[in-house]
Amino acid sequence: MNDYRISEIYPTEKERNQLVDALLQTEGINRDKNLDYTCGVFDTNDELVGTGSCFGNTLRCLAIRDDHQGEGLMNTLVSHLISVQFQRGNTHLFVYTKVKSAPFFKDLGFTAIAQVADKLVFLENEAAGFSNYLDQLEKPQQTAGKITSIVVNANPFSLGHQYLIEKASAENDLVHLFIVSEDASLIPFAVRKQLVEQGTAHLDNIVYHTTGPYIISNSTFPSYFLKDDDTVIRTQAALDIELFIKIAQRLDLTSRYVGEEPYSQVTRIYNEIMVEKLAQVGITCHVIPRRQVADEVISASKIRLALKEDNLATVKRMVPQSTYDFFQTVAGKAIIAKIKQSTQIVHY
Repeated sequence: MNDYRISEIYPTEKERNQLVDALLQTEGINRDKNLDYTCGVFDTNDELVGTGSCFGNTLRCLAIRDDHQGEGLMNTLVSHLISVQFQRGNTHLFVYTKVKSAPFFKDLGFTAIAQVADKLVFLENEAAGFSNYLDQLEKPQQTAGKITSIVVNANPFSLGHQYLIEKASAENDLVHLFIVSEDASLIPFAVRKQLVEQGTAHLDNIVYHTTGPYIISNSTFPSYFLKDDDTVIRTQAALDIELFIKIAQRLDLTSRYVGEEPYSQVTRIYNEIMVEKLAQVGITCHVIPRRQVADEVISASKIRLALKEDNLATVKRMVPQSTYDFFQTVAGKAIIAKIKQSTQIVHY
């Protein structure tokens, strides 16, 4: 490695970033839209011969130029990225990679959690990470009968979420309610969790869980090595469901409830794949029509848009009182100010 150096490439360095894009494209990779650190491997002539990036606690967009492969540069590059992550305090790391690249990461101590056919492998650097997550899931000892589950992001918690959970609660003996804990939403996880718990406090058969890093959101799923949008959606769904099935088997789930999706293409395709995949392992997926108010389907996107536009009358119609009350607080108004500054309000 004496003939090479690794240095950070900043977003403002236009020419260097163009070189990164060109190198990635030669490897069939489009630069991921979610990156918070990028570096380059440079030779003695200051030519870019390798690149790698991070986002959150993941490693992404790794490539070594063809004429420099076999020199151990990828190992050095990954070691550098791991060092960067450790300096940030991220010690539990994840990699999404092509199937053919998985053995390399396994040699570096990563363990495969799930694989989607010949498309993708999801790995982590803690051998017992996922099994430890499964072990800590709360499971009531003497539960029998119908055990279902719901996964919500609740950005924010709405009357639609409440309706879905109430329906599942009424039709089953126990509901395992998973709240997406990844902080990639406009409303922080701690607030979303608080509002979910307040909005379902009247139900006595709910067990609350956080998803940890094992249920992947649309906003952070890496799509840079998948060929088109449809493949991205279907691969994410297949991976997410593969992980969920392992969770379902641990908790003896008999079903899962999801809301019907009249607007989002991503969620609609996801639901279709979920129905099919879960049925293959004996789990029923109930797709429930969305609750409406004043002939309008409730959606978190509409609520965020109403908050952005100071349309509190619409917000009040679509959320439980506990959610509405929160947005009247100092903390709630600070989040509204953040929403007003964002251009990413509606999800497709």
